[in-house]
Amino acid sequence: MSLNVNRSVSDVFYRYKMPRLQAKVEGKGNGIKTVIVNMAEVAKALGRPPTYPTKYFGCELGAQTLFDFKNERFIVNGSHDAVKLQDLLDGFIRKFVLCPECENPETDLIVSTKKNQVTQGCKACGYHGVLISNHKLMTFILKNPPNLNPATQGSSLTEGKRNKRSKKTNGEGGQENVDDSVDNSLMETSQENNTGAAEEGNDEGWTVDVSEEAVRARMQDLTDGAKNMTISDDLEKTEKERMDIFYALVKRKLEIGVLEKTDDQKELLAEAERLEIKTKAPLVLMELLFDQNALPQAKKYRLLLLRFTLNDKKAQRYLIGGLEQVVVLHKDVLLPRVPALLKLLYDLDILQEASILEWAEKISKKYVSKEMSQEIHDKAAPFIKWLKEADEESSESEESDDDVEIEYNDRAQVTPLKPAAVVTPKASKPDEDGVEDVDIDAI
Repeated sequence: MSLNVNRSVSDVFYRYKMPRLQAKVEGKGNGIKTVIVNMAEVAKALGRPPTYPTKYFGCELGAQTLFDFKNERFIVNGSHDAVKLQDLLDGFIRKFVLCPECENPETDLIVSTKKNQVTQGCKACGYHGVLISNHKLMTFILKNPPNLNPATQGSSLTEGKRNKRSKKTNGEGGQENVDDSVDNSLMETSQENNTGAAEEGNDEGWTVDVSEEAVRARMQDLTDGAKNMTISDDLEKTEKERMDIFYALVKRKLEIGVLEKTDDQKELLAEAERLEIKTKAPLVLMELLFDQNALPQAKKYRLLLLRFTLNDKKAQRYLIGGLEQVVVLHKDVLLPRVPALLKLLYDLDILQEASILEWAEKISKKYVSKEMSQEIHDKAAPFIKWLKEADEESSESEESDDDVEIEYNDRAQVTPLKPAAVVTPKASKPDEDGVEDVDIDAI
C-alpha cells in the first residue's frame, strides 16, 4: 500500500507516493532489533540514501543503527513498531525532503565538504538555499554525502575514495571541483545539461538579498548552525572521550580558581548533562578536587558535589568509588580517616544513609583492587555500625512518638470539662483556687 510522501496532503491524486514502512522485530533480550524491511524502496521514493532515514530514526529513538548494504538490511536497535517509525519518517521528510518554499519533495541535497554545509535545491520551483538544522543527522550527512548510486552509500566513507570515484565520473566533463561533484543531485543536473562547470557557477548565483546586512545575518545563521553541529557531534563520541572533555573543563576551572562560584558550578552541571555523563561525573570531581586534605576539601566543594549527587543514588555510588581511589592514592594519610570522611560526607548531605549502607554490603573491585576495597571497608566498619544503630534508635523513637501522640489525643477529648470547673472570677485568688480544684492526673 502506498502513502502520500507529504501525509498532511489528503489528495488521493497527489503524485508523490511512497511505500508504507514495513518493520520486523528480531531477537530477544538485549539483542532485540528492528529491521526496516523495505527501507531501500522508501528511500528511493524520497530521493535520499536509505542510511539517512535509518540514522534519523536512531537519533530520534536514542538507538544504534546498523547498515547491511549487501542484503539491503537497515536496522535500528530495540523493538519499534511500524506505526511509530512511520510517524518519525514524517519528521524526516519535513526536515530533509520537502522544499521549504513549495513543499514538494522534488529536492536534492548538495553537500560541500569544503564549506562544511548542506544546501537544498528544488527542481519544482527552483528554490536553492542552505539547509540549516540543529539535528544530529546533519553531522552524518556532512560525513556521508549522497553518492551517484544510493545503494553504494556507506560502502566507502573515506574522502580519498570518494574523490577518486568523482574524478573518474567527471573526467570527460572537465569539472575541477571534486568535492561538490560528489553530490548526487548536482551530478544528475550536470549530466542532463552537459555543463558541469556552469552548474557550479549557478550555485553561487542563487541569492535573494546581497546587501551587507543580509549577508551578515546569513553568515551568523551558518555560524550558529556549525556550533550546534559541533556540539551534537560530541554525543557521537565514546563515553571515555566525553568524560575527558568534562575532565578538561573541570581542570581548567580548578586552575583559575572559580569552582566555588555558582555560575561556574551550574556550567559544569549543564556540560555534564549535555555530554550525558552526569551520573559518572563525581568520579572526575573526586579525582581532581581531592587529595590527602580530603576533609577540608569536602567542606570547600560541598555545594558543587551536591549539585551532582543530591537525590541521585547512582551518582553517590560513583562518588564513593572515586573516594576509594583517592584513599588508595594517599593510603598512609587517608586510610585511617575513612570513618571520618564518610561521616563528614554524610553530615554534609553529600551521601545519603541508604547509599552508604548499600556500598558497605559488598566488597567490589570496580574502582580499586579487592584487597584495598576490603581494607577500606574494614576501616569504615565502626562508622557503618554507628549508622545502623542510629537508624534503629531513630525507628524506636518514631514509634515512641506515635504512642505519645495517641495519649495526647485521648487527653484532648476531655479538655472541654476544664471550663466547667472554673468559677466566675471576682478576684485573683478565687481564680487560682478554681485551677487548683482541677485534677490533672484524673484527666
